[in-house]
Amino acid sequence: MAQTMIDLDAWRQAGTTFTFEGMPIFTRTGGNPNGPALVLIHGFPTSSWDWSKIWPELESRFALYAVDMIGFGDSAKPRNFSYLIHDQATLIETWLRDQQVSEYHILAHDYGDTVAQELIARDLERREGNAPNDTPLKVLSACLLNGGLFPETHQPLLLQKLLLSPVGFLVARLSSKRKLAGSLASIFGPGTPPSAEEVDVFWELITRNDGVGIMHKLIHYMPQRRQFRERWVGALLDTKVPVKLINGPVDPISGEHMAERYRQLIADPDVTVLPGIGHYPQVEAPELVARHFVAFHNGLSIE
Repeated sequence: MAQTMIDLDAWRQAGTTFTFEGMPIFTRTGGNPNGPALVLIHGFPTSSWDWSKIWPELESRFALYAVDMIGFGDSAKPRNFSYLIHDQATLIETWLRDQQVSEYHILAHDYGDTVAQELIARDLERREGNAPNDTPLKVLSACLLNGGLFPETHQPLLLQKLLLSPVGFLVARLSSKRKLAGSLASIFGPGTPPSAEEVDVFWELITRNDGVGIMHKLIHYMPQRRQFRERWVGALLDTKVPVKLINGPVDPISGEHMAERYRQLIADPDVTVLPGIGHYPQVEAPELVARHFVAFHNGLSIE
């Protein structure tokens, strides 16, 4: 059954602005205020609106927290910024403290998986007493969708490779909605392609605040994954909290080949593969993702 998305205008109207280091950041909260806190962390190159289809499936159970990270969507897109994964994790932690959240679950996708790995690494340090003397935050669980958890299995698109090249700034300026549509079609499942409306919204959010002007900077999360592999893969290997992988296997970037690497490295891996689904499971099959996520959260298993 197709899930109706939340209209972008409605999504924006329900959001607020949080100021982080002088930068305006779009945030959105909702759901059940008495439920456990669930932080939804989006991917590259889109925004928190990626969760618009699955949001209604989760809001009766969870207190929901979503943010457009720095450089994405309706948040600030500064030209002179390093765009480190570390900074995105600090943004999320700072905002959660502002919201008086002390413990939370994670649902992440793509670039957001890497941010989640950094948050899990920090959680592990706190549990082992190796963290700075800051306000405690505790990760309770993490559910990861398609993303580059292991740099050795990540297979970027040609466009991503070009953005990372010395002419990346020019490549970004030559981007267009038509090219975006083609790229998305190549990574979605063959039976679940992005709709024209979804492409329109993705493009609007990418280009907002001259977002194409920083695409070549945002893409540097890929070499960061290699640089910090020991820390971020180690976080998955050593974490004390439950972790689940929900994977769209036909994704050429981080599909079945990444899920297989996950099974090889992670002890007693909890993996659900969604046949026919590509890189954006929460957009392509939101009800299925919600069903498996809730089962994971409840400590159940769906075959």
